[in-house]
Amino acid sequence: METFIKNKATLLIVDDEPANLRLLRQILSSDYQLVFAKNGQEALRLAEEEQPSLILLDIMMPDMTGYEVCKQLKAKAITQSIPVIFVTALDAEHDEATGFESGCVDYITKPISAAIVKARVKTHLSLVQSDELMRTRLQIIQRLGKAAEFKDNETGMHVMRMSHFSKVLGKAYGLTEEQAESLLQAAPMHDIGKIGIPDSIMLKPGKLTDEEFDVMKTHPQIGADILGEVDSDLLKLAKSVALTHHEKWDGSGYPNKLSGEDIPLEGRIVAVADVFDALTSKRPYKEPWSIDETMSFMKSQSGKHFEPKLIELLEEQLPAILEIRERWAD
Repeated sequence: METFIKNKATLLIVDDEPANLRLLRQILSSDYQLVFAKNGQEALRLAEEEQPSLILLDIMMPDMTGYEVCKQLKAKAITQSIPVIFVTALDAEHDEATGFESGCVDYITKPISAAIVKARVKTHLSLVQSDELMRTRLQIIQRLGKAAEFKDNETGMHVMRMSHFSKVLGKAYGLTEEQAESLLQAAPMHDIGKIGIPDSIMLKPGKLTDEEFDVMKTHPQIGADILGEVDSDLLKLAKSVALTHHEKWDGSGYPNKLSGEDIPLEGRIVAVADVFDALTSKRPYKEPWSIDETMSFMKSQSGKHFEPKLIELLEEQLPAILEIRERWAD
């Protein structure tokens, strides 16, 4: 049976001089799995086949220079994310600029120092692992968000739309690009707590009784409990969104009757994005509202359900919001 557990990272070492390959083998073979290429074409083939974690690439090679190899690696989706370190005798500022323009992440100059080679390789592999961890966390959040859809009448496109609405509103409010992107990634978790609501309530076609609605109102706290105490900033943000997106500006929301700026900004933004999309979307129990009807209602709830500033921004950003609705239509 194939195993997916990798004991050692794979490095591709490319150099037309056998002596340089032997030296790098001596320095790195105890810590990494090594693959060797003596020219550019062989390097491109092995990069696709072996999918190494890192490539050490000589620049001055016959037929195809390291610059050309690096450009081709970065031009293909299958190899573009593999970091490339040039190992070269060139050290002029012009040469370094050319290398970075072609897509390399670092330089190691010849004659080679074993300590420098080991340190640079370790550093860049740590960065690769950090990127992979972030991608994995994001995928987990997206998968959990999708799990909540199986308990709801809403569609996956709703989650996509309201997440992008949230990013647009967040940027308009003053969030940085990075903060707004984090909100987009966390927003799909807003209804994760619905996993804990009985199907008899979640899938009921008619109006809920007061007792049933009281149970439904527990889903924000359930969502926060599912996400738990975590050290990931992204999951902390997702927990806050799950817990606070049903709070209302005037304090009449749930589960904690927070009001005004006591409601975290992420909860206030997602509340607007979520309701706007719900109203303008078709559901088994309702037809979609028109944009005019929806905006009239949203404005009527300014200062009640929603923060007034966010309703102003919703109207201001309506062209971008409608473009997202078109792109992620059901």
